[in-house]
Amino acid sequence: MKQTIKKFIPRKILDNYHKSLALGSKLAYLNPSQKMIVIGVTGTNGKSTTVFMIARILEEAGYRVGATSTALFKIGDKEWLNDKKMTMLGRNELQKILRDMVSAGCQYAVIETSSEGIKQYRHLGVNYDVAVFTNLTPEHLEAHGSFENYKKAKEELFAKLKYDGHKEIGGKKIDKIIVANTDDEHIKDFIKYQADAKYGFGLKGKSQDGELKAKVEADNIVLGEQGVSFDVYDFKINLKLFGQFNVYNALSAITVAQSQGIDISICKSALEKIENIPGRMEFINEGQNFKVLVDYAPEPESLRQLYDSINKHNLVDHSRKIIHVLGSCGGGRDRARRPVLGRLAASHSDYVVITNEDPYDDDPQEIMKEVAEGAQAGGKEINKNLFKILDRREAIKKAMSLAVAGDLVLLTGKGCEQAIAVKGGQKIPWDERQVAREILAAAK
Repeated sequence: MKQTIKKFIPRKILDNYHKSLALGSKLAYLNPSQKMIVIGVTGTNGKSTTVFMIARILEEAGYRVGATSTALFKIGDKEWLNDKKMTMLGRNELQKILRDMVSAGCQYAVIETSSEGIKQYRHLGVNYDVAVFTNLTPEHLEAHGSFENYKKAKEELFAKLKYDGHKEIGGKKIDKIIVANTDDEHIKDFIKYQADAKYGFGLKGKSQDGELKAKVEADNIVLGEQGVSFDVYDFKINLKLFGQFNVYNALSAITVAQSQGIDISICKSALEKIENIPGRMEFINEGQNFKVLVDYAPEPESLRQLYDSINKHNLVDHSRKIIHVLGSCGGGRDRARRPVLGRLAASHSDYVVITNEDPYDDDPQEIMKEVAEGAQAGGKEINKNLFKILDRREAIKKAMSLAVAGDLVLLTGKGCEQAIAVKGGQKIPWDERQVAREILAAAK
């Protein structure tokens, strides 16, 4: 109903409504972002992990930190999973959590700042000090109308630095800073904006833009069975996490830390303590003789990177099977990605189980049909090595029933989300990791 009503409201009126809500909420909660150093993280992939890593490094340096991301919320010592089904909180909720951070004595707030949130002006009442760009690939194109519009929405975070006044905290003027992935082809679109200092990060040997104050580079990357390691300056960082993409996530966090005067030794100590990121390449182990891996990976590029990591880390022996459970979002989230996801799963897995994900008001059967068409185009056959099961729990059960010793059951699309979004704005409680544990425990 809400979405239907919006269609009849002129864009300008809707924009002004969102802006007034953002500014009104800022005033109602006494402009909390003015009292902390605020770091905004945007891009297509890696945002939640980057937020997590930045928060851990800041804490290791002795600061009190608040954070919001797709994965979790944090206010000082209190940390809980994101149960809102929103990457970026609405204007009023965002200002409230920022106020709670101030009340808890937080000196930093790290906010995952989405293109959809920017489009709805949720960022408007927040005075950002550091803007972080992770990477950019096509996503949310239906919501934004085009890739260029999607990119422009991301850029708004960086453009905003010029217009947000400098803060003074503890008698010290806070600089406006840009941190960006210089290996991304769209880098120049994000570092062109005005800031007091601009920092880059990337792999060693790639070009460095002349505008940058410094570039943090990774060298000697090793993808092993226990995680990924790499060198930064004279330090070797040994992550317990998998995937080259986590090198980039770590680099972005280290670069933010460098911009805040935090030593690389503190970054190393914090990053090496991280055991996992909730719902991001998270293994579920209940004593079964096959592997179960939960990962968010909702769109094609993140899924490609996930499969690349599985192969390069040798997470499954080439003689064993990969059984992939996936679906795709409804609610105006890139319908074109559905068959692409299906084809990717078919190309990299032995068995594909298509199931429900977050249909919103869309027909879940139609979503599954389009994902399955991609899998069939990739060579899979219905009821042979391709299955369509609407009930997600039953789909996971089916996948696990196909697994034998040494196989890998891969569950993507949900990560650590706490609900499945269905028709009429309803949410069905769900935690993929817990469901997997329950099924494994019942099978003993």
